[in-house]
Amino acid sequence: MDTHAVNSFDPAQVSVDVLTAWLARHSSPENNQYAFAYTITISNQADMPVQLLSRHWVITDAEGEVQEVRGEGVVGEQPVIQPGSFFRYTSGATLPTPVGFMEGSYTMIVLDDEDTDPGTLPAFEVPIPAFTLHTPTALN
Repeated sequence: MDTHAVNSFDPAQVSVDVLTAWLARHSSPENNQYAFAYTITISNQADMPVQLLSRHWVITDAEGEVQEVRGEGVVGEQPVIQPGSFFRYTSGATLPTPVGFMEGSYTMIVLDDEDTDPGTLPAFEVPIPAFTLHTPTALN
């Protein structure tokens, strides 16, 4: 494994973009259940492939209640993202309030050699910037 290449890797070359949507048909406001979808695009502008190992979410509703979610991969995958490419997925969250926000991070590794055990590679964190989940009229 070329440790120089891994050591010169800049985690800022992996970026996260988010689009959100309120799922009215899956929500039940009278029961304080507001369903949202979020589509995440993880882009790799580095010259080496990266692999997403795990996620950490902090979800905060309008009452200030916080849920933390940690787990392996995303949507059942631990995707490898090639240089100049991206991985996109859609997932969801349900809140007890019509407004909330999410933020977190992905733990990733740089893949330098297919024969290297991923568990031995140094991991890095990619921040997921805070984004708002809200019904169409909640922020008016």
